Amino acid sequence: MALAHLMTGIQRVLIADDSIVSRHLLEATLRRWGYEVSVACDGAEAWAALERDDAPSMVILDWVMPIMTGPEVCTRLRSLAREQYTYILLLTSKNLKEDLIAGMNSGADDYIIKPFDQQELQVRLEAGKRILQLHEALLDAQKKLFKQATYDELTGLFNRSRILEILRSELARAAREQTPVGVVLADIDRFKLVNDTFGHDAGDVTLQQTALRMQSSIRSYDAIGRYGGEEFLVLMPGCDLGCAAQQAERLRLAVSREPLTLSGGSGSPELLLAVSASFGATTYYPGSPISVEGLIKLADEALYEAKRLGRNRVVTRQDQSAPAEFQHNCDAEPVTR
Repeated sequence: MALAHLMTGIQRVLIADDSIVSRHLLEATLRRWGYEVSVACDGAEAWAALERDDAPSMVILDWVMPIMTGPEVCTRLRSLAREQYTYILLLTSKNLKEDLIAGMNSGADDYIIKPFDQQELQVRLEAGKRILQLHEALLDAQKKLFKQATYDELTGLFNRSRILEILRSELARAAREQTPVGVVLADIDRFKLVNDTFGHDAGDVTLQQTALRMQSSIRSYDAIGRYGGEEFLVLMPGCDLGCAAQQAERLRLAVSREPLTLSGGSGSPELLLAVSASFGATTYYPGSPISVEGLIKLADEALYEAKRLGRNRVVTRQDQSAPAEFQHNCDAEPVTR
């Protein structure tokens, strides 16, 4: 909410002052300058307004107020450690150095002495607006960096490092909760032929659409990432080997259910491209000493077998190191669906 007001140039300000004269003067002045103003008559009202998710991004707090002082409100607000910053201006008749230091230490950004000078107040508020805009720009940059570090730019799926990080986390949770985790590697069939025949733009569309079809078909608590090239890694919490095979089969059907439509370009007719993928599935069982790398290797071996058997199918591989009580859930040989 605060960001929306920054973007439109309208700044919301909360005035908290128990003096009706001071409050009305401040409100009239700020409204004349184009601010959107809300008011509070004491510290408790100010705190109630600032606790809200849609709290104003700027606040002018009188130092001495009933129930809760301005510095006390400052301290409480800063303790929330919100992502969205609030610029706090203390309004005070105190002018001793020790008092002003105490006010700033409570979390205030600046202060102004009563009776306030309008030009000085305006300068303080303009400085606050710049601080808020810089903070929003920093947050935006952080979010962009996080996205770049977490997601694959082309498909929008988790990137390799992030999906492997999630796999490690899921294995640790599965060990604590004594539940299995299905691990599936998928690879688009004959992808090089798509690039060689129709060009890399068609290859990009194929990757994007295949990713979208699989992402739309996984369960809400599963995770999928682009493992590399035309390979995808899918994590399925709670899945034993049979369940992982069934879920992988569902993904296989989602990918191959209908051809992709590719733009012909330059007035050429659209092209229909049949697409399929091969899947290798395995499962981590609680108590197994197998590593992340070992699970990936098992899934990759099953995927290679699926390719060898003719592509567009699901093959499973068991974890031979799984505890004996789980072995009955594992197939003795790779199973082709």
